[in-house]
Amino acid sequence: MRKDRWQIKFGIILLFLAAALYFLHYLLFHDLRHIFIYLVGELAFLPVEVLVVTLIIHKLLDRKERELRLNKMNMVIGVFFSEIGRDMLKEFQEFDPDREGLSRVYSLSSEWKPEDFDSLSRKISARALYIDYKLGDLGELRNILLEKRQFLLGLLENPNLLEHETFTDLLWAIFHLMEELARRGNLDDIPVTDGKHLAGDIERAYSLLLVEWVAYIKHLNEQYPFLFSLEFRTNPFDKESKATVTA
Repeated sequence: MRKDRWQIKFGIILLFLAAALYFLHYLLFHDLRHIFIYLVGELAFLPVEVLVVTLIIHKLLDRKERELRLNKMNMVIGVFFSEIGRDMLKEFQEFDPDREGLSRVYSLSSEWKPEDFDSLSRKISARALYIDYKLGDLGELRNILLEKRQFLLGLLENPNLLEHETFTDLLWAIFHLMEELARRGNLDDIPVTDGKHLAGDIERAYSLLLVEWVAYIKHLNEQYPFLFSLEFRTNPFDKESKATVTA
């Protein structure tokens, strides 16, 4: 309420100023009819002014602001995948018994259109993830996450991600997995029940990471084709991929 007091005071000052100017006009010209004609005319135009300023101009400015926030947000997400996201995709694959078929499901093409990425998203949603904690190296996964702990904390503090609920959910899933792994000692000899619990945590983070990866490369394909070209050439689901341009 205190923050709005200056606005209330400013509004009262403007009303008094308008009244004083109208009064001055009357003292100079003694034409009350002329004052009312212009007053009614200005009041009649007020709804049109509200329509133009509030509904049209404000909407255009709000759309532009959303686009700027989205670009900043995607820049941060791009840094995430450069720093740790792509490594996590590769690491999580080691726990997936069906990793040999991943290159077919998640293959990319330089000729893809938006609907192709939407189709890939549907494939991800339809594909049942199953994680076997015995297939991968839990210790290595823990080391990767702990090494990037400060970087991930910095992402949580980034205001550009506050409105991106799905990416925030991904970060929380990664943090939870990191804490679960960090609070354990020897990960080479854990009970089956504990292994299944960790598998569930990996599955949660993996599924959210896949969704964000597809959304991110779709954005690159639409807005930054040169960046998409690199992602296409270094597809984390293609074991034969390499950054070198060969054709």
